Amino acid sequence: MAKILDSNTMFFTPAEPKMKHRFVMYIENIPVFMIKAANRPSIQFEPVVMDHINIKRKLQGKGDWQELTIGLYDFVVPSAAQAAMEWVRLSHESMTGRRGYAEWYKKDVTLALLDPPGGVCEEWVLKGAFITAANFQDLDWSTSDVVMVELTLAYDYAQLLY
Repeated sequence: MAKILDSNTMFFTPAEPKMKHRFVMYIENIPVFMIKAANRPSIQFEPVVMDHINIKRKLQGKGDWQELTIGLYDFVVPSAAQAAMEWVRLSHESMTGRRGYAEWYKKDVTLALLDPPGGVCEEWVLKGAFITAANFQDLDWSTSDVVMVELTLAYDYAQLLY
């Protein structure tokens, strides 16, 4: 006998989608308004394969939180390039070769998605984030583009609070 679908599942139910442009990111010493673009966290698991006679059984192995990239507007004041280099210098000082302790350069970063009136509808906390790459990008006399700074962040793990 054919299954009859419930009308509540068949017809449109009003729902408000999350929008890519409604977010703020909080990073110590980087003003919120500088952050133009960011990725949400992603995790990848390595497979564990167990051979047994003529089959393979697969299990989920260790999880690896993937690096994410953020784009910063570079203002004259405050300068995103300066803020990025201050964070870089907590882990590596090019002039002296000095390295920093993890407690100096690892930060907790918060990414909040906003609903239409501006309330937080999703919040991620990246634990132990640090810069793996800082790209101060190109300059070009033929454009009127805003200067950007791109940071790639690694982190220990992410928490989705809600």
